[in-house]
Amino acid sequence: MDKLRNYEVAFSGLKNGKHNFKFKVEQPFFDLFETEQEFTNAHIDVDVELEKHTTFLEFDINTSGTVTLVCDISNEDFSHPISNNIKVLVKFGEEYDDSNEEVITIPSGDSSFNISQIIYEAVVLSIPMKKISPNVNEEDEYHKILEKFSPKSKEIEEKTEKVDPRWEVLKKLKDKN
Repeated sequence: MDKLRNYEVAFSGLKNGKHNFKFKVEQPFFDLFETEQEFTNAHIDVDVELEKHTTFLEFDINTSGTVTLVCDISNEDFSHPISNNIKVLVKFGEEYDDSNEEVITIPSGDSSFNISQIIYEAVVLSIPMKKISPNVNEEDEYHKILEKFSPKSKEIEEKTEKVDPRWEVLKKLKDKN
């Protein structure tokens, strides 16, 4: 994980106030994490604004760029824009604690804060649940096939309305009480 050291924001020696940092994140960054991503070919710009206070740090991390996704309908690759903003408060304490997602505690002796995990999460959270290529439209053959094989709403209603008659008898007993 030494390659993630490139994403350390050194706050030691900085005056109180706002400071800006910029990072360029490409696909090799995401390959360092041991999870499988739903995207490839990432090109992300990260703008970090650090506001240093005497007893804590405020990070405002903006991610924007593009990733390549695979369309859920046509199975073709397409470029998708990514944009996210995460604000994190970093305070000083005895030991590292990130159990609260909005307030992270780091040891008092630390002189920098690694934002690689926050960048990773910001990008992953920007990926839509439903990945549909802009090239897919309502008239495509994909939609016709999906419509042909999807259950019709009347069929669903009929299946839910058909109740075993034995249950109806039990319902009547329940209603009498």
